[in-house]
Amino acid sequence: MTTTTNHDVIILGAGAAGLSAGLVLARAQADVLLIDSGAPRNAAAADVHGFLSRDGMPPAELAALARREVGAAGGVLRAGEVTEVAGSADRGFAVTMADGSVERGRALLFATGLSDELPELEGLRERWGTLVHHCPYCHGYEVCGQAIAVIGGPARAMSIKQAGLLRRYSERVALISNGIELTEPERHRLEAFGVHLVTGIASGLRGEPGELDAVLLEDGRTIACDAAFIAPRPRPHDALLRSLGCATEQGSGLVAVDASGQSSVPGVWAAGNVVTPGAQVITAAGAGSASAIAINGWLLEKDLDLASAG
Repeated sequence: MTTTTNHDVIILGAGAAGLSAGLVLARAQADVLLIDSGAPRNAAAADVHGFLSRDGMPPAELAALARREVGAAGGVLRAGEVTEVAGSADRGFAVTMADGSVERGRALLFATGLSDELPELEGLRERWGTLVHHCPYCHGYEVCGQAIAVIGGPARAMSIKQAGLLRRYSERVALISNGIELTEPERHRLEAFGVHLVTGIASGLRGEPGELDAVLLEDGRTIACDAAFIAPRPRPHDALLRSLGCATEQGSGLVAVDASGQSSVPGVWAAGNVVTPGAQVITAAGAGSASAIAINGWLLEKDLDLASAG
């Protein structure tokens, strides 16, 4: 059975960006629906860091608190998977759910986030988010003074930057090349800064469950460490956003948005990791708020035009 419900704004994704936008819009008296599939990027992380007043809070706890605030303001949250989006600013947008129901909205905000494409290293996935990290700003403070291994990856520039940033937290930082070819100037700068360079291919992580002792290399060597960092390839969840015809950026290939998150398609915004892979939780929340304010202003202009035409 297909049912249709109308809303001012439909937000796809209820992470930091989506929930922040939902709160702003609900408080602005907009009819706002948030749809979430329940697979947050930071589900594996033990804590959220760098978020004022919430530093060290588990991600699920932060999300639950935000959901209660959005609901108290009048926002509606719905669990489910979106299979199709269609429409335009003139006709309205239709969001089709996996169960066949359709939600209609005057505007859309995509806050669908991304997935981290992790390399196939033995012992990596079970340690991801607890002993293996990707963001020095999020987790560097927690590993101050520890032996840190940075495993090179496809995001070459980020791997090199990770090693340099983490050197500020510890005197024991090793960059395992793992296929990265460093130029002579790059080698000199890192070594002069105190980063130990290791040429070799990583094959796995070693340690008892819940612990990390070393990174194992293909040639049998082990690089002792207490924590590891890696720069995974980000995979934005933007297929539905692209299906609406949104323009993309040259070079990065990301969906292009302006400072408020407005895409090239009228009535369609995007905020958070789906368009800014490097955004932290607090950054994504701020982007969601900015988009919400822009969307509400856009809706107001529509309402004023309609009222004056009548």
